[in-house]
Order: sequence, then C-alpha cells, then structure tokens
Amino acid sequence: MKPASFTATFTILCIIFTLVDYDVVSCLRFSDVPDTSHRTAMVLPLFPPKDTSVRSSPSQLSGRLLQKSPVNAQMALHDDLLINGYYTTRLWIGTPPQRFALIVDTGSTVSYVPCSTCEQCGKHQDPRFQPEMSSTYQPVKCNIDCTCDNEREQCIYERQYAEMSSSSGVLGQDIVSFGNQSELAPQRAVFGCENRETGDLYSQHADGIMGLGRGDLSIVDQLVEKHVISDSFSLCYGGMDFGGGAMVLGGIKPPADMVFTNSDPGRSPYYNIELKEIHVAGKALSLNPRVFDGNHGTVLDSGTTYAYLPEAAFAAFKSAVMKAVLSLKLIEGPDPNYKDICFSGAGSDISRLSKSFPPVDMVFSNGKKLSLSPENYLFRHSKVRGAYCLGIFQNGKDATTLLGGIIVRNTLVMYDRQHEMVGFWKTNCSNLWDRLNLSPPPPLPSGLDNTNSTGSMYPTLVPTGSPGYKASGEIKVGFITFYMSLSMNYLDLKPHMTELTHLIAQELDINFSQVHLMNLSTKGNDSLIKWAIYPAGSANYMTNAAAVEIIHRLAENHVHIPDTFGSYKLFEWGIEPPPKRTGWSRSYLIVVIALSVVLILGLSAFLGWLIWRRGKESPLPYERVESVETVVREQELQPLK
Repeated sequence: MKPASFTATFTILCIIFTLVDYDVVSCLRFSDVPDTSHRTAMVLPLFPPKDTSVRSSPSQLSGRLLQKSPVNAQMALHDDLLINGYYTTRLWIGTPPQRFALIVDTGSTVSYVPCSTCEQCGKHQDPRFQPEMSSTYQPVKCNIDCTCDNEREQCIYERQYAEMSSSSGVLGQDIVSFGNQSELAPQRAVFGCENRETGDLYSQHADGIMGLGRGDLSIVDQLVEKHVISDSFSLCYGGMDFGGGAMVLGGIKPPADMVFTNSDPGRSPYYNIELKEIHVAGKALSLNPRVFDGNHGTVLDSGTTYAYLPEAAFAAFKSAVMKAVLSLKLIEGPDPNYKDICFSGAGSDISRLSKSFPPVDMVFSNGKKLSLSPENYLFRHSKVRGAYCLGIFQNGKDATTLLGGIIVRNTLVMYDRQHEMVGFWKTNCSNLWDRLNLSPPPPLPSGLDNTNSTGSMYPTLVPTGSPGYKASGEIKVGFITFYMSLSMNYLDLKPHMTELTHLIAQELDINFSQVHLMNLSTKGNDSLIKWAIYPAGSANYMTNAAAVEIIHRLAENHVHIPDTFGSYKLFEWGIEPPPKRTGWSRSYLIVVIALSVVLILGLSAFLGWLIWRRGKESPLPYERVESVETVVREQELQPLK
C-alpha cells in the first residue's frame, strides 16, 4: 500500500510493537514491480532498536582504536532495487563454509539466516544453515544481557515487521567469511539462526538479512569491536540500466570530491543526515528548512526502496517537477490501485533523460549539495515504453524524511561512523573498484578453497582429460569458458547484450571487464552463447580459489537471469591454461618494427645502388632518327637506270 493510505495502520502497528517491546528494525512496503504484478519496496519504521545486549555509547563507538593497520572487506552487491526491493551480498558461515544471500539493511541490527531446525521457513536461494555440519559453531548461552529461551539455556532474538512479517530464532556464533574480494580474514561473529519466519520474509528469494545498523549485534559493530576494521562502511548501488553494485566493510580513502554531511547518532538511532533544502531545476523549494528535521530528521536507509518526504515537502517537490516537464504527457501508473505520478514521451535512452526531466539538488546544512540525476528520483513504467514515474512519495503524516536506495543509485555512500559523517560520490557503481584504483581482488580465505555452499567437498578443479595440468599442487587457470542457451532470438537479444554481461558478472561476483563474449549463434528463436571469464585486472591467471568459486556457481546453478531473457541453461564449463608467453611473443611488436625498418633500409639502399650504377654507365652511340630517315628517302627516289 502507498504511504498515504496506510498511515493509520502503520501508526497503530508501530505503537503496538513498541508497547510489547518488539525490536522493530524495519518494515516492508509493497507495491508494483516493473514487468510484474507487484513492486517490492522496503521501508524503515523509524523506532529505536532494542538489541538483546547493551549498546556502547556513540562516544565509545567512535573512540575505538585499531590495534593494527585497518583492512576492509570488498563485497559485491546483487539483485535489483526496484525489481526485488532490495540488494543482497554474499556471506559464508561455518567450517566448512556455507554460502548465503543476505539483504543489505542499514536499518537492521542483527544478521540472520534460516536454520536447518526451522519449523516454518520458506524456500530461499540457498540451502539452510546446518549448525551440525560446522565444526566451529557454538550456541550463545543464556546470560543477563540477552533474552533467553523458555529453558533458559540459549539466547534468542525476535524481529517483528510492520506489515506483519517476522523472524525469530536462536543466537549462534561461528566463523563468517566475506568472499574472494575481501582482504579481511574470516572472523567469529554472532548471528541469528532462524526457527520461524512469516509473511514476505517467508516468501522472499533472499536467504536473510545482513544488519548494518547501530547496535552490538550489527556485523559492523562486531568487527569494529574486534579492532579488525575501522568504524566505517560504504555502499554503492547500481543505476537504472543495471542492478548490483558494491559494498566495503571498513574504511577506504574518500575521493577528493566526495560530499560530506554530519550524521549525529545522538539525534536518531538510524543514519541521519542534515538536509536543509531541495532545489528543482536550479530553484529552491519554498519551504521552511525545519521541515526536513521533523521526528527522526532525514534518515538514509539501504533497506528502503524509494524516498518519502513530509507532506509539505512532497507537495512542493511534485509541483516543481510537473512545471518542469510540460512537454511530457501525464499518464496513469502501472497499477490502478496506486496513484503514481507518471510521464510518457521521454524515450527509452536513460542517458538522455536529463533532456526531459529537471536536475534535483539536495543541499546540506554545511552548504554542500548532492546533485541527483533523473534516475535518482524516477522508476520505469512497467507497461508503457519510454514512460517514467516519480519514485518519491509523501510519507503519510510522518514528519520524517526517509531517503531510500533510489536516491543513491550510482552513488558511493560512505558511512563514516567514527567521524559521524556520511559522504556521497557520484560514480558508476558497476566498476567501482577501478574508479577507486583498488587492487585486484585477493584469493578467498583458506578454508573456502574447496567447499560449496552446503558444506560438502567440491570436485577437483581440473576436468577429466584436460591437458597441461598437474593432478596436485597449485594449477594456473588462464580463463574459464561455458555455454549459455537462451530461448530468445538474436534480434531481441542484441540490444540487451551489455545488460546480460553485467548480470553474469554480478551473479558470478566478478568485475564486468572479466566477462567476454566468445561466440554467438542462433537457430530459430533460440540463441547459443559461449562466454569466457578472464582474470581480474592485468593478471595472467586466476587463483585456484577464485576459479573454484566461479565454477561452483556455474555447476550448482547459482546464476540467475531475469525472466525477460526467457528460459536459459548453462552447460559445458571448462578451464583453459594461460597462454604460453616466450620472450619472442612478449616483444613481437618490437621485432616486427625492427624487421620492417631493416627491410625498408635494405630496399632503399638497393634502389640507391641501382640509380648510382646506371649513372656511371657510358651512353651508347646513336644517330639522329631524322638524318637516317632522310638518307633512306633519298635513296628510294633515285631513278632506275
């Protein structure tokens, strides 16, 4: 339901949850999904979280010092904000590690996954966590700082969401690993092992939640408490054309032109920013600056899909945008149940939207501003090609300004908790590592090398009969190939090849530049594509760990392509050795140039010698043609005797 229509229900539910002492971490908002019948969104309810353990004060959190040089965990984001309603990242839990796809949520303070003992859990992307299969799993025993089960043996957690979804289970502790882009070693962490889930948590594709909020059970707080990362993390959401993105746990060097604003943890338990003005087409909305400071202020939340403004701010924003798009046609939204504000006539080229829609600026209290492109406040109309709808809504009667993921698409957001700042940097999130000049991803931590997500040992990396590899020891993988069949003809597929390449990169947790199209053939309405996955950066070969992870995802069907590409199948993966490079092949260009120079000089010398020799030869004696002809004529005219 839209915020305006569910205000009363929302308020009543949140009051009830507060009275019964539920930890309302976030609530889910649902509307229509582009190209489907529903649009999923997640909205923070804006009530202080009550963790099962005592929180450190903000001053304690920001004052923690690292015992050694800080590292970070570079992690990829998957899925699409407006199709799925969320972004996910991958975590590995246990020994051997079991893989999970978790929703990245800055409004939640606990991470949880479905447990093998769960009596009511839905079917999700990965198998349930099996504590009995992990040699390092330990339950969190009942203590005075947590809520205990009925037997007072183990700590439990419970999360209630405003649309009546819920998650509950026990707290456990195990080794958590962060993937092959992380220089952060695996760490012990506390997480929730679900025994029951209801509502949309039951039906969602993602396995669970990764809590990045403020609180002792937050994965960020736990890592900071261990002094293994600095008190900071960053998120970068993909743009309108592509989903996915990137995440960094720990500090990174901020880009020189990153825009910062204050974030006061004492003002709100959530990540707030000091928004003072909104400009549309270069003109400030006629509003009292205090409009953005009501209730919890202006809150930034990764688990919220769209943006929600107080009533007065939304009315002014809507009016300013509609005045700036008089050349476009106002049309109905994709779902008649909602009064979406939509426009047609802008065309399908995202890069040209700024010619039809006005720029929007968010101005902070320090005078700095975050410039928004149309993709930061619009979403595609799912039924009309070239039409778009406002992704900013009225937040009912709530005075809080809530900024969801749509506002920060293709924007690196740095949550610098140590210095109580939030930074924004406009960038292309699909190649963030290259933009930040970060080194190529290191190999997986030891222990991830040969296991799959269910904990069983993965088959040997070398396919049967592959030449050039030794059966034991470290092998060198030059690149990986595989075939993909699609029930989509070439003409329909061709405009979407870049999108498909990005999707494969996201699903394999690699950089876009690593995915290469080797061959494409069609037969009727079907297409057959041969892909190659090359090493990251300028490396000549992949690490075994990275290759195993890619092959595992291919072999275990963990690559998911949207239904818009039709049915698909992956098969016949293989690995190839690095090309043998001799001294000749490495310097072939120099050799070719040298030979060319020698050949040219040789020909020039030969031609010069020929010209010189011809000039030295004596001229042959000759008679003038005219005199010879005269003699001949005279002889012919002599009379006969």
